[in-house]
Amino acid sequence: MSNLTRRSLHGLAELVLAGPQYRASKTIRLRVEGGGFGTVAAPELVVTADSLVLGDGRRVALAGLTLGEVAAAAGVEIGAPEGLYPDGSGASAEDLVVVDDAAGILDAFAAGDAALRAFSGDVVPVLWPEHFDLGVSLDEVNYGVSAGDATIDEPYAYVGPWEARSGEFWNVSFGAAHPVRELPGLLAFFEEGRRQAGSAATPR
Repeated sequence: MSNLTRRSLHGLAELVLAGPQYRASKTIRLRVEGGGFGTVAAPELVVTADSLVLGDGRRVALAGLTLGEVAAAAGVEIGAPEGLYPDGSGASAEDLVVVDDAAGILDAFAAGDAALRAFSGDVVPVLWPEHFDLGVSLDEVNYGVSAGDATIDEPYAYVGPWEARSGEFWNVSFGAAHPVRELPGLLAFFEEGRRQAGSAATPR
């Protein structure tokens, strides 16, 4: 999985979708949509493996453009949501968009979205632009799929209790995490995480 591709998709999510959406509609929430991910409010934009799809159906091919050029073609002002979080993609308007293996990340998000919807009932999964991960929170436990980061350098599923748990299931500092490609089923992983979080709760 290319770090350049992940950075490009993260930059698109943060600078081209979430930032303009926050300035127009006061929300940074994104959603998995149409084989990619998109805004939940105006402006209506969806990122696929090779294009940015506008609300009127027009498509902007991503390869060979900078993030700034993609934003300009979409008619939005590039820039992250301001004053909401300290970290982010680290991308800038001058970064060239690389989507050579975007399908791997987008497929992981699609699988994660389906599993989380089956798992969480009425709680709608959110793709957050800060860390570029899709998740829900239930009973003070976070469940989701990340595009990859310093913890695991590829798409991975995670279970993160708000309070530490102990036991073999919990294999990272924030809970449990495994590459998506290594898991036989994301729904089963989330269900086991819920069971483990309940059975291994830290006594108060």
